[in-house]
Amino acid sequence: MDFGYARVSTADQNPDHQIDALLREGVSEENIHTDYASGAKASRPEFDVILKRLRRGDTLKVTRLDRLSRSVQHLINLGADLRERGIGLHVIEQGINTDTPEGRAMFGMLSVLAELQRELILANTMDGLAAARARGRVGGRRPKLSDKQAALAQELYDKKDKTVQEIADLFGVPRTTVYGHLNRSEGNARKARSTKG
Repeated sequence: MDFGYARVSTADQNPDHQIDALLREGVSEENIHTDYASGAKASRPEFDVILKRLRRGDTLKVTRLDRLSRSVQHLINLGADLRERGIGLHVIEQGINTDTPEGRAMFGMLSVLAELQRELILANTMDGLAAARARGRVGGRRPKLSDKQAALAQELYDKKDKTVQEIADLFGVPRTTVYGHLNRSEGNARKARSTKG
């Protein structure tokens, strides 16, 4: 059975062009699912529905790859999932059909490019971190509490003068930030004790 998926980024946009193309390709109207959401959004309810409806031997049809996927990596993962489940993918305007050797080759090339992209990003990140370390900079976010604030938070907590929520409110930070500093202080104290022992 054929299923169709259409997506537009906002409710103002019109998916009729996509729906018409899917109908011309033989997808029945009740099997076309449309989302009104950005491709970057993780939650696409109609896409989730169509993935649940698809069974081995079915084909998922879309007009273009960018209607289907948020990124090359997401596309590769989706393609692998569909292949494992025995579901075909037909991208109408770009002529990709995983039922053909050419379509499968296209997915293979995309996966190689995605792997290369991951490796380049990793290499650039490592180079950037090494350069920052060489200049004396340490990575990571700046702490939300200064050392003095963290010490005061620990003192208030140890004396049981204030609850964690009250301490968080005092410094204008979430409770998780206070817990992170308290946990860090406890861990440092444990290390100091074990070193002495």
